Order: sequence, then structure tokens, then C-alpha cells
Amino acid sequence: MSVDWYPGIKAFCTHWHHAPMLQQTFETLEQQFAAENDACIDAAKGFVECACRVLIEELDDPLNPQKPDASDPPLGHLVGIATRLLELGAVRNRAFSDLIKQHNKLTEQLRILRNEAGTVSHGKDGFIAKLSAHHRRSAMLAADAIITFLHEAYLEREPDPVRTFEPYERFETWNALIDEYAVLRAEDDEDGLVRIVVNLPDKEEIPLTIEPSRLLFGVDRAAYKAALDICRQAKTV
Repeated sequence: MSVDWYPGIKAFCTHWHHAPMLQQTFETLEQQFAAENDACIDAAKGFVECACRVLIEELDDPLNPQKPDASDPPLGHLVGIATRLLELGAVRNRAFSDLIKQHNKLTEQLRILRNEAGTVSHGKDGFIAKLSAHHRRSAMLAADAIITFLHEAYLEREPDPVRTFEPYERFETWNALIDEYAVLRAEDDEDGLVRIVVNLPDKEEIPLTIEPSRLLFGVDRAAYKAALDICRQAKTV
């Protein structure tokens, strides 16, 4: 078995490389799958759950939250919330609605396979026979199908820059547009703050006020450290 079995999962992890828990779950999944260990079924279920939570956190509206109240909701419930937030259920097509239902059923089968995986899952006695390579592949394929389905739907959406957890680099086209038309003007503030005015087309202006330390820390950590060293020296003089 090789990584060719889960290209969608790898693509999702590459996109959300800044999500540490997701990356840890992915590492476990790869290790158990490469070792041909039944624990990869557990990891596959865990990865789908973690991926759904990443998408729910990204898309959920705080004014109309849909996050599950329970700390350990059923996996199918998490996939259902993710599909609703992605507005996939709004498509008025019976076949498409059935497809979503089948994906939810796949998640439930992952749970069942996970529970039958023996001592690595829920502490069951060792008399349960080791699952075959076919079962492991089925779990991986099902998880990859679900992740691919959700990830490709997410990529077709336009993130909300106010609430998104996506990094700055995700918005290359928007960044270039702003950089083309916006001009910055810096001014001294009487309280020792930095006042930056963003001049926009049609003579619109957006004023920003920020501490020098916060600006340095957020933009250039090396510059922040250099400034700190110099300021420490100045204080001792």
C-alpha cells in the first residue's frame, strides 16, 4: 500500500498546513497505514473528524452557530454540519442529496470498522481477529473520498477575510489588488502610537493605530528582536 491511496487527504493537509492538530493526526495516519496496522482505521476516522472540525471552525457563523454542543458528537453529525456550512445540501437534486447521505453512511461505517479493530481502539479483548488489508484499504478509501468531497467544495468558496483562519498567503489575488490601489501614509501619534492611514481610490481613507511593538511583532519577528535589544541598551544608559 502507498500514499496513492489517499491523495485527497494529503491535499487537505497541504492546504491546512498551519493546523497543528490536523498535522499530528495525519502523521499518525501515515505511520499506521505504512506499518499495515489496523490502527490506521482508527486514525482514518480521527482524521475525518479533525478535518470536519477545521472546516466547521472556519465556516461557522458566530451569529448563527452550528457547532455541536456535545464534546464527542457522532462522526456522521460532524460531516452533516460541514456539508450544511458548505451549502452542499441546498442543491435541489435528488441524486446529489443521496450522495451526501451516502457519505454520511461511509462515516458511520468507519466508526464500525474502528470499533472492530480490536485492542488498539476501544480496549476490546484480543480474540477479535486482525482485520484484513482489504478492510484497512476500505477505511482509507472511504476517508479519502469524504475529505476530497469536502475539500474541493471548500476551495470553490470565497473565504470571509474577517473570520477566516486561512493565512495571508491564501489570498494572493486579493493581496495583489489591494497592493496595486492602496497607498500607506504613516504619522506620529501624540500617545506614542503609530498612526497609519490607508489611502484608497475615490479618496477613501482607512486609519489604523497600532503600537510600534505590536507592528514589529506581527510583521517581522527578527526586527522585533533587534529593536528589543537596542531598546534594552538605551534603557541602561
